[in-house]
Amino acid sequence: MASTLSRPGRVAKLPPRERILDAAEELFQREGIRQVGVQAIADRAETTKMAIYRHFETKDALVAEWLRIVAADYQAAFDRVEAAYPDRPEEQILGLARFIAEGLPAISYRGCPFINSLAELPDRLHPARQVIEEHKAHQTRRLIAMCAGARMPDPEQAAAEITFVLEGAQVSTQNGSIDRAGDRLMKIVEGIVARHRSDADADASRAAD
Repeated sequence: MASTLSRPGRVAKLPPRERILDAAEELFQREGIRQVGVQAIADRAETTKMAIYRHFETKDALVAEWLRIVAADYQAAFDRVEAAYPDRPEEQILGLARFIAEGLPAISYRGCPFINSLAELPDRLHPARQVIEEHKAHQTRRLIAMCAGARMPDPEQAAAEITFVLEGAQVSTQNGSIDRAGDRLMKIVEGIVARHRSDADADASRAAD
């Protein structure tokens, strides 16, 4: 939903529903979900509360839709690396790591929208939290499939290690505790991939004996 246009010019060109989502994204990221009221979103979107409720039954529904859009952006990253590196799952994994590493500077300013939202949504039945949990589960399944495609002996373990690194890098960047987080992230993921590849080679050698 980002744009190179200045915000006033962008808002004027967006249809009403997209204008509301654009305003909600900006305010939720900057101020947090709980701190932002529907009137503030209406003001930022240059519309009315009534117009918002015509498109979204509740504020919770608006939050959930915003997070679906964020989730779709992350899933698109999987699609891009799969298209860029067909039949090369190790390169796909490293491509995902680069996607996260390159996005860390933005996270240092605003933070990860999923991590921020989870902190504000303790109710597991909240529709927006369910969006996050479903997205994360789907993301994990895709990463496990990549690890399995790379013939790693334990793809679930490999995917867990990579996930811990990717998400940990985002948290560390947000709190400013680690410098050069992007470079360090890439080295660690490369090391995980190499180690699991070595384990696969060792298993193959033993099987041949």
